[in-house]
Amino acid sequence: MISSAELTSLATTHDIISLGMRADDARRQRHGAKTTFVRVAEASADVGAAISRPPASGELRIVGVPVSRAAAVARVHEVAAVAAGATVTGFSLADLERLSAKDGVTLRALLEELRAAGLELVADAPMDRLQNPRSSIEAVTLAGLSLARLTVDQAPAGDPMALLTAVADLQRAVTSVRAFAPLPRRMSAAAPTTGFEDVKYIALARLVVDNVPSIQVDWSLYGPKLAQVALTVGADDVDAVSAEDETTEGRRRAPLAEIRRNIIAAGQEPVERNGRFDVLAR
Repeated sequence: MISSAELTSLATTHDIISLGMRADDARRQRHGAKTTFVRVAEASADVGAAISRPPASGELRIVGVPVSRAAAVARVHEVAAVAAGATVTGFSLADLERLSAKDGVTLRALLEELRAAGLELVADAPMDRLQNPRSSIEAVTLAGLSLARLTVDQAPAGDPMALLTAVADLQRAVTSVRAFAPLPRRMSAAAPTTGFEDVKYIALARLVVDNVPSIQVDWSLYGPKLAQVALTVGADDVDAVSAEDETTEGRRRAPLAEIRRNIIAAGQEPVERNGRFDVLAR
């Protein structure tokens, strides 16, 4: 257990090697050498849009903002009909908050409609965009759904520890967050983060948010190089690996071979999972 004084010291340190080692120790105590990854196929939130579901998909994720409550429900019906065993996830919880308010229904009621249509997990909950993180995440659970991941929309201004502490406090209240992806989903053109800052934030997330099982990095958003480094400083799960088995660059560069190779290069054991975090035997 790391004391508050130690965390404060680590937050201001420039010794990324020592910080990374502390975070890696914490990661290995929880997960050993195993690193999970999920292959994701994405489907637009637009009703009637084409749906591609490669056989290797462990998760079929609806992305984008639905235009209405009825459109959201209809799109889940369409996607669930072709999922063929892949976990059906979709939408940002922040967008669903706004959609329920717009239609004058409770968030729980909207989530229950989506579940009845075939949704299994809400794809993400951006901590910094939610109107009421605790009540909204509790609504997900009460509706019989799960949350795929807690995310951060934009890098926090000022002290990054405030957001990490808030995530840990939220988890103590809701206890249902399975994975936290601490790196921002949107980059600021005026003040982009550096690789040093990204790696440091991953390490701090593992140490501060010690009550969330998995610290996640997005393969499609941040790329193989940062993902591999992140796995050595506290991250244990890789999201959004392509579900395509082949590429124009040949089998050596195929997504499955590449993610496995990068995890092994980080000194860890690759374990494929689906969107429900069930291990897949492939």
